[in-house]
Amino acid sequence: MRETTQPGGKRRRVGSSEEDAFLDLLRTTDMLSRGLVQVLKSEELSPTQYNVLRILRGSPAGLPCGEVASRMITRDPDITRLLDRLEKRGLISRCRETKDRRMVMAKITPDGLKLLARLDEPVGDTHRRQLGHLGRDRLRALAELLHAARSAVE
Repeated sequence: MRETTQPGGKRRRVGSSEEDAFLDLLRTTDMLSRGLVQVLKSEELSPTQYNVLRILRGSPAGLPCGEVASRMITRDPDITRLLDRLEKRGLISRCRETKDRRMVMAKITPDGLKLLARLDEPVGDTHRRQLGHLGRDRLRALAELLHAARSAVE
């Protein structure tokens, strides 16, 4: 580990390039997430609940609950409770398959679709405000780098 001097004379321990990149990713994720949380707060929705609704909007016929869990951006160990909260609010519905009673299907409701429609513009505005200054080419390059980082650990 090496030390560097930051502006203002503060000393900071610096790890490897990998550690520096990892910490920068964490800081950036935290900062960007705060903007999304503010938008979702207006609809009393968490980022994981929003993620589930977006997943189900992309599969109008519904998905098995296990498939929803596997598509989540962040893994939620208690997907059942997460789906319970969304169902209680009338944003999704669940039913057991008739052929395989063990399989529970989740489907977005019209109210869930309306909620996402209300959020589409403010969420898009937030993303543009946070990342639009990078431009299309730099965003594409960033996405490729992040994909390469994920594929090495998946």
